[in-house]
Amino acid sequence: MESPTHRQFEQIEQVRGLLREAGYVATRAICTAVFLAQRLGKPLLVEGPPGVGKTELAKACAAALESPLLRLQCYEGLDEAKALYEWEYAKQLLYSQILKDQLGDLLQGVSDLGEAVERLEQQPGGFFSRAFLLPRPLLQAITSEEPVVLLVDEIDRADEEFEAFLLELLSDYQVSIPELGTIAARHVPLVVLTSNATREVSDALRRRCLHLFIDFPAPQEEAEVVKLRVPDLPERLVHKLVAMVHRLRGWELEKSPTLSETLDWARALVALGAESLDADLVRDTMSVILKTRRDLERGRKEVQNLLKV
Repeated sequence: MESPTHRQFEQIEQVRGLLREAGYVATRAICTAVFLAQRLGKPLLVEGPPGVGKTELAKACAAALESPLLRLQCYEGLDEAKALYEWEYAKQLLYSQILKDQLGDLLQGVSDLGEAVERLEQQPGGFFSRAFLLPRPLLQAITSEEPVVLLVDEIDRADEEFEAFLLELLSDYQVSIPELGTIAARHVPLVVLTSNATREVSDALRRRCLHLFIDFPAPQEEAEVVKLRVPDLPERLVHKLVAMVHRLRGWELEKSPTLSETLDWARALVALGAESLDADLVRDTMSVILKTRRDLERGRKEVQNLLKV
């Protein structure tokens, strides 16, 4: 494998600075994990509640490294064909129609299908060449001319069979395509896997990866994120907003507000030109951050208590 030629993380504080430039406020633990993942060439498994910035971390790493981001969104039933590659059968069929006469000459004297396939495969640039290969994110990451950041999002939603396949690929960063042989990575990608813990990922995958758990940020950290991502919101409102969000997270809600919803609430206040927070404004905009009927009813009833933070 070739050595990466793109921007490298040289030290942990540099990681923090570059991620901040990309709009991501990271703790030292996050920066250390990212630095080691790139330096050691190991995948980074990032776990935590939904909406705490796991996916955004991968995006910020790509921006910080000035590398393309390839994203594989996992779901139940995801298989190798959707994640690795497919043959463009429609394109093969089109070419076969265009080259019908030439194929007739080539297959003259062939007695069965097996012999026909064997003769076709012997032709350089045949129908099972890279010209007819449709690469999906995993193969794109391996064959890329430049180093990339590969985001495998919500690996816990994929089946265990797919997880086993992915583990094999991440062990040596190469894949075997029967018609083409083994393809090894030109550059080791920075791989970020995220999980919301809807199911436990295997011990084998955990051993292969570095592990990072991201929880909801502390109030000061969350305020820094809001100031960075929504700079038009007055600072006095930033701290009030964050304090209310943390009060809401302490309630027994059906769905606690995430960091992304804090940012949505901040953007909503900017859009409304808010200069202060009163009961009517909070009540009117609370649907931005509370997403179930029961939570919203409770929030609107307790607006006055919420404003006391």
